[in-house]
Amino acid sequence: MELALSIAWLAFVMWLILRAYAQRDLLPVAQPNGSAPIEALARVSVIIPARNESANITRCLNSLLQQTYPADLLNIIVVDDHSTDATFRIASSLARQWPQLQAIRSPPLPPHWIGKCHACWFGANNAPPDCDWICFLDADVVAAPDLVRSALAAAQMGELDLLSLVPRQRLGSFAERLIIPCGLYLMAFSQDLATVQAQQSDKVVASGQFMLIRKEAYDSAAGHAAVHDVICEDVGLALLIKRGGGRVMLQDGRSLLSARMYVGWSSLWSGLSKNLVETLGGPAATLATIPAVVVLSLASLLLPALAGISCAQGSTASCIALVPAGLGTAAAFGLHIAGSLYFDIPFWYGLLFPLGYAIGACLAIESLRRRWRGRIVWKGRTYP
Repeated sequence: MELALSIAWLAFVMWLILRAYAQRDLLPVAQPNGSAPIEALARVSVIIPARNESANITRCLNSLLQQTYPADLLNIIVVDDHSTDATFRIASSLARQWPQLQAIRSPPLPPHWIGKCHACWFGANNAPPDCDWICFLDADVVAAPDLVRSALAAAQMGELDLLSLVPRQRLGSFAERLIIPCGLYLMAFSQDLATVQAQQSDKVVASGQFMLIRKEAYDSAAGHAAVHDVICEDVGLALLIKRGGGRVMLQDGRSLLSARMYVGWSSLWSGLSKNLVETLGGPAATLATIPAVVVLSLASLLLPALAGISCAQGSTASCIALVPAGLGTAAAFGLHIAGSLYFDIPFWYGLLFPLGYAIGACLAIESLRRRWRGRIVWKGRTYP
């Protein structure tokens, strides 16, 4: 039995690694292309919903104001979502220096609306009437100079109605470095991108940090008004566009933009738990994921440890079982160390992955609790 468990553990770890690697290859990589051809008079409006983003907004806007895209075809709208810090003052100051930049305040939040959805909707309604594309960008994103041109060229070449890019994550605090890589690995283990991204699929995957949408498709789907009360508004809007016959694609944008979503335990805990249930596929999938993650994390430590103890006590069968158990655990640690190096963080964070998944399981439980309680708190607001 011990040998069978060890072999099964090794086989399962190798299957997870191969699956994660295959998923990576299924996500097209958006390449910087400063000379990419663009359609004549393709006008782009970048909408940035911002609530208490004074720490991020300057760097975000400066990166957008340095785009290689023609300035007369690009306008940027910052929608201040009732910030209590200096977000609007900073954006307004920059807007006085750059004619393509506009800073506006969002009206009072209507009942049953999510703040970000309302800010995006208000910004889209203030875009120039001759706008061809709308790009929704989070305020914590920093854009490479070729972002708009390269993304638009990729969308036009693929005949897409919505192109979403996954930014390269900037991880600063211990909490971010411990939890976020594990979360991204979990998504790679569990998602089937080949099926989800297929045009005939009734599922979709998207990142709200960057969404470039053809204006006609956005209007046809009724925009953010159609998902005004949805916490995962990015996936909700992408799904509406796809169900309406639009072509939707998620691509790896690590060469074109970066983002830092959270800055420590408090913001990470609130931010991830608010919609982790939806990210994992609903309450049933979350309930199944929690024990699986905990058991597998424990197995990475316990299987080789128990086999090693028994081997030291003279059990030949345990000595044999120690080989596949140790190889499986070594492969799991190697995968996570490689992830740490990819994120430019110290390699030893990869050695802490069992702790990362354990805390992630607690986050999932908290997300379930918030969902069952019927109340989500985010950025000072409480949503049903």
